[in-house]
Amino acid sequence: MIQISPLVILLAIANIVSLIIFVFDKLKSKSGGRRIPESRLLLAALAGPFGAYIGMLLFRHKTRKTKFLLVPLFVLMQIGLIVYLRLI
Repeated sequence: MIQISPLVILLAIANIVSLIIFVFDKLKSKSGGRRIPESRLLLAALAGPFGAYIGMLLFRHKTRKTKFLLVPLFVLMQIGLIVYLRLI
């Protein structure tokens, strides 16, 4: 049986939640609803950068905002964490 680290599960959940947050904000931007503050989007991206980056690319959301150029950096940081801790 394959044993999965609880930290890997936590990172996967954070990335899924981050993707959902980005998609939700994109839908709200189209419908004119109440938006999620950029600071919270960036915090979600820090916790789950893969989900945030996928959301940005698939839904073309926040791709023109300069501060969201941090998201690919967050992806590299999470890859570094995974390699450093040898989680996979």
